Amino acid sequence: MTVQTFIPQRAEAASENTVLQPLHTSAVSVKKLYIETQGCQMNEYDSHRMADLLGDSHGYVLTKDPNDADILLMNTCSIREKAQEKVFSELGRWRKLKEKNPELVIGVGGCVASQEGDTIQKRAPYVDMVFGPQTLHRLPQMLDQHEAQIAKPKQDKIKLVDISFPDIEKFDYLPEPRVEGYKAFVSIMEGCSKYCSFCVVPYTRGEEVSRPLDDVLAEIATLAEKGVREVNLLGQNVNGYRGETFEGEICTFADLIRLVAEIPGIGRIRYTTSHPLEFSEELIECYRDLPQMVSHLHLPVQSGSNDVLQAMKRNHTIDVYIEKIAKLRKIRPDLHLSSDFIIGFPGETDENFAETYQFIQDLDFDHSYSFIYSKRPGTPASELEDPTPEDVKKERLAKVQKVIKDSSIAKTDAMQGTVQRVLIENVSQKDPNLLVGTADNTRLVTFIGDSSWIGRFAEIEVTEIKTLNLVYGELLNLEPDVA
Repeated sequence: MTVQTFIPQRAEAASENTVLQPLHTSAVSVKKLYIETQGCQMNEYDSHRMADLLGDSHGYVLTKDPNDADILLMNTCSIREKAQEKVFSELGRWRKLKEKNPELVIGVGGCVASQEGDTIQKRAPYVDMVFGPQTLHRLPQMLDQHEAQIAKPKQDKIKLVDISFPDIEKFDYLPEPRVEGYKAFVSIMEGCSKYCSFCVVPYTRGEEVSRPLDDVLAEIATLAEKGVREVNLLGQNVNGYRGETFEGEICTFADLIRLVAEIPGIGRIRYTTSHPLEFSEELIECYRDLPQMVSHLHLPVQSGSNDVLQAMKRNHTIDVYIEKIAKLRKIRPDLHLSSDFIIGFPGETDENFAETYQFIQDLDFDHSYSFIYSKRPGTPASELEDPTPEDVKKERLAKVQKVIKDSSIAKTDAMQGTVQRVLIENVSQKDPNLLVGTADNTRLVTFIGDSSWIGRFAEIEVTEIKTLNLVYGELLNLEPDVA
């Protein structure tokens, strides 16, 4: 068998694990696609684009039931320990579906696919296609090749594997994004060039490559015309964006933010995931100047110990992080801050952890993604000695998660009596007289209103705290549509 790498021909213009939700379709017989998404918001974005691709090119529609699908796609994540084994375990369940339906097509994409390559088909020969994060746009061609091989069973089978890194090519071949709701993710760059000692992203997604400025702005303008009011700009190190302009100059992330804020219809801007090294003075000034910037920031730090940061090759100190947050909070006193923490990094001492714990208390984080360190094969940190017992790591993690949860509860409680700017998104499933929206700080806000208001921003006074992430309120002001 040989491995086939696909160079796509431009198609004619046609107009914790998650599963993409199906669009509404008619009762006619259709081909169905099931996508299981593991990991980050970048993968969520990629999965939606896979659905768009195969919907436009081959007429597939999404289903929530893998037993009902004609194609099963797994968009994998390699951040956590034993990610590969979890993938093969799920593939084992999918194998049973293929035994019942030999025509079922199985594809594996994402970061584990990028790491493992054709090893996936060696261990799981019933997998028909393997593709990486940078080659998902070639799915229609891979599917055509697979169907051609099925039609000629006597020919030697070509292994359909494409885990190459063709820079930013995929965005030139993706169809116009579908709009579902009033929020949208927009990927503005791919990959990572920071090479933190614990991280596999540079090896699975390649080095940092930014989309051209005009392409990003055109996509956001199209989304706004279709009713999107909040955009979330995506990248592994999103604030390291350096997009080329039409004139051949370079646009920084802060410059991009200012241009997005000028697009009619866009009333709120978020971004993830950012890096302290790229958190510039110009970006801080955007929070001063642009009301579209939410008072919420996710800025991963990973540890509150300089010794651990050095071992992680983060290339900044805690003082740098603290200084940036202090400047930002001077401009936005109501800022809600979240972060990522790796607990039990190899060599982390009791003193190192105490520094991290104190740092977390001092910075008063709203919430975090915090995990015990997972050794990732091929990364420099995987070679470090790790003498800390697992039970000690678990104790440390529990302590960190408790103090951050307590802070999060306190911040929700402090919303009582405040006025929140809310993007109205839906009618409550429990009461048709209630509307549900999202505040800057990501809390859900429920209040009495009319369904015609959906898609607009409103000022809501919080009258009751229901849960950690849900508050009730009363309408003070309904903003005109920002379009």
